[in-house]
Amino acid sequence: MGDSSGSVSVDVERIFFGGKEHRVRTRHGPLSVSVYGDEDKPALVTYPDVALNHMSCFQGLFFCPEAASLLLHNFCVYHITPPGHELGAAPISADVPLPSVDDLADQVADVLDFFSLGSVMCLGVTAGAYVLTLFATKYRERVLGLMLVSPVCKAPSWSEWLYNKVLLNLLYYYGTRGLVKESLLQRYFSMDVRGNGQDPESEIVQACRSLLDERQGTNVWRFLQAINRRHDLTESLKKLQCRTLIFVGENSQFHADAVHMTTKLDRRYCALVEVQACGSLVTEEQPHAMVIPMEYFLMGYGLYRPSQQESSPRSTLSPFCISPELLSPESMGVKLKPIKTRISLNV
Repeated sequence: MGDSSGSVSVDVERIFFGGKEHRVRTRHGPLSVSVYGDEDKPALVTYPDVALNHMSCFQGLFFCPEAASLLLHNFCVYHITPPGHELGAAPISADVPLPSVDDLADQVADVLDFFSLGSVMCLGVTAGAYVLTLFATKYRERVLGLMLVSPVCKAPSWSEWLYNKVLLNLLYYYGTRGLVKESLLQRYFSMDVRGNGQDPESEIVQACRSLLDERQGTNVWRFLQAINRRHDLTESLKKLQCRTLIFVGENSQFHADAVHMTTKLDRRYCALVEVQACGSLVTEEQPHAMVIPMEYFLMGYGLYRPSQQESSPRSTLSPFCISPELLSPESMGVKLKPIKTRISLNV
């Protein structure tokens, strides 16, 4: 699995909803990449959070009609699954070296090479947001824009590092069950949808709980181990020139990290959307709150909703057509940062 030659190979099979799953062999081991849409369109690359894959991390967003019409109309979507996180994955052998976060970012570059992709748009959630941000700092010419959900960019704090160490030990011995599962659900979702003992869990939490049962604990352990050893990207962020749209749930464990990241990016190219009454996994808990900010963000690249024009974009995205004003809070209908998208719980 740890082929250092940098060669890639692929095995293709049909999967749900008309996509294709590709098994891509990278310089740091094989990856599963699920491709949806017309490959002549610009590329949108996604990367999920720890213990998730595209079905458990991005399904809510792509099942939201407005978001699906915006994204699938404009992009061919390449869902990268972390090593060993695909459905039916076997445990990764203990003989395979543990990946670093730099290895994971290099794998993204190998995936782009396999599909002959030049510059891409990126969408990542928390750990996946870190991997794609690191990728953007290492391969700046290959990233046109970043859409990040509850991202982290600093090395773990002592409290996060210690918490993850306990979680890693539990994962190693017990897998994604019991306390580990509950800890992961707290990582993803707000109390409102997890239930409080009186109100039942929402369907999205129940679905995620079932999907976690299928995940190999040792594979999740490897990904979380890499993320717990991540390094600080703060200085590298200052060199990023791509536009960045950051979403974070008001009740996310990573709210402070997302705000910190926003302050370190060039304000001319960055916008923060704070989603109220929401946890970290905005893509599943409140995907509709992402639609309007994404639409304004993508308008800067000359992209649009299908109801506005008839033909689909075919050319590579051009970062030179972006107007920074499109990322200003005023353009999104508010006057102060952070942008707050209030969702009424009484509806």
